Amino acid sequence: MAQITIIGNGNMARSLAVRMLAARHSVQILGRSTEKTRELVESLGAGAQGGAEGAAVEGGIIFLAVPYSEAIKTVQIYGDTLDGRVVVDISNPVDFATFDHLVTPAGSSAAEQVALHASTGASVVKAFNTCFAKPLESGVVSGIPLDVFIAGDSEDAKLKVSAVVAASGLRPIDAGPLRRARELEGIMLLIMGLQVGTAHENFNWDTSLNLLP
Repeated sequence: MAQITIIGNGNMARSLAVRMLAARHSVQILGRSTEKTRELVESLGAGAQGGAEGAAVEGGIIFLAVPYSEAIKTVQIYGDTLDGRVVVDISNPVDFATFDHLVTPAGSSAAEQVALHASTGASVVKAFNTCFAKPLESGVVSGIPLDVFIAGDSEDAKLKVSAVVAASGLRPIDAGPLRRARELEGIMLLIMGLQVGTAHENFNWDTSLNLLP
């Protein structure tokens, strides 16, 4: 059983916590709003505990369940306390005003920017950005487990993330080095653009990306 820390208390934080608890991992929720964090922890039940933003991190694997801009701020706040830990960036750096471009620097990705601002002793991994909250909480769509694409430069870190993904009932897929986060984030720019468009009335925020054998 692993100790997991989730920074954030929104829909994705909840869905990640549900999956991790299903795998019998202990979950620590850290959020800016004490009341919202408390309500989330109480709804999750046994195995979950909460704390304020900036509280001591207990997990060896840390999920940044916050927007891209907040993810960078978060790793800067925690600094060297992230050394020796796996930091999972789940963000999609989409311009949510237009849904027509990514807000990351050219030739980079949200995950690479998080790694750039994190302590050198932290292992940053990209994962879960292709999963939306509702299907992630259930773990399956039409009876098929969700795919979780994992990119990172540390093989050991990717193995650790893959292990908790598999234990939670999902299918981990090694997508290669951290720079592959650029493609993973680009895919979601396309999907989100389709979801907010009017041409495909059946596309919604409950869709999922899955590779069929």
